[in-house]
This record gives sequence, structure tokens and C-alpha cells, in this order.
Amino acid sequence: MTTVIDGRELQPPEPMERTLEALDKLAEGDDVLLLLYCQPHPLFNILRNSGYAWSEEIQPDGTREIRIRRAPG
Repeated sequence: MTTVIDGRELQPPEPMERTLEALDKLAEGDDVLLLLYCQPHPLFNILRNSGYAWSEEIQPDGTREIRIRRAPG
């Protein structure tokens, strides 16, 4: 299952807080899709240090779709 967090109109740090809350509840095989207009470098550092992997796609409207899952292994 994918949990979608639309952080495009939220003020920092709310998108990161919502994302971290969703990751705490993440079941095996599930992921979180975070929608933003910017790259969340502080979140990327947290993810890297906490054993998560992510991929990022930029849509034509400038939305960054950041898909987060548990790193394998």
C-alpha cells in the first residue's frame, strides 16, 4: 500500500513531520509517496541514516514525487 503525503502547500517542517510519522507505521512492502516542490535535503539525511531508500521523479508542473521505502537488507 502507498501512503500519499501532499506537502506542496504545507509549511516546513510539516511535510517532514508527516512523512516521518507515516514511515513509523510503514508495513513491510509498503511505501510513502511524498509530493513537494523542493528537494528535502534534511529529510534525505534522516532517511539515509535510518535505513530507508528513495527514488525521485520530477513532473512537468515541478512536483517532485519522492517514493520512500525500507532499504533492502
